[in-house]
Amino acid sequence: MAPQIELSTWAPTSISFAERQENRIKRLRSLRSARKQARINNYQETVAEEARSNLPPNSALDKQANSQETEKAEKEHSGVQQLNILSVAEAERVEFKKRKNPDEGFSTYEQATVSQYNGLVENMPTADTEQNESKKQKYDDAVDGVSNVHEDREEAIDKMVNDLSEEQIVKRARYSTRSGYNDDADIDSINDKKPETGDWNLNRFYGENTASTKQNLVLPFCCWCKLQQYAQYLSQI
Repeated sequence: MAPQIELSTWAPTSISFAERQENRIKRLRSLRSARKQARINNYQETVAEEARSNLPPNSALDKQANSQETEKAEKEHSGVQQLNILSVAEAERVEFKKRKNPDEGFSTYEQATVSQYNGLVENMPTADTEQNESKKQKYDDAVDGVSNVHEDREEAIDKMVNDLSEEQIVKRARYSTRSGYNDDADIDSINDKKPETGDWNLNRFYGENTASTKQNLVLPFCCWCKLQQYAQYLSQI
């Protein structure tokens, strides 16, 4: 079945030429105003795009950093306001405490000491007399509280005696790396702990000046030794 086509029943309207002309002028004016507004918007967008293209490459990051700093400053400002509120409440509490317990001051150091003592005593816990008596009975007035609790074993006592015996002392003396000190020995070096180094320094700085003195001390002793040997030889003959 073929589709039906509706015929339009158009009829000329009874509008005068002046009215049609007025409507056309209105439409023209509205189109002109829309074109003008579009031109203004286009110009503003072009200027903004040109400004964005001339910005340095890090301008977006700088702008973001500035915005973050602004937000941080706002948060800090709000935090400061909150602290001011808390500080006001704290100040009121302190002021109330001062009014309740006023500080009358002191004229002598004795009064200052008494007031300090009273303040310290107020903060001390109350003494538990029953607990103190039980400790006294348990530990028998011991200073450290453990004098009668620990008992020494016989094995430990024997081990201590063996460690302190003379044989152990002699045995440990053999392992000592330090040379023994003799009070009767003559002082022949500057540094007793390092006699070799001291002798080397003496010979280095004073060897030339003391050579004759050493020879005068050694030669008579050598002559006396030779005389003793010669006397023994003669006695054997």
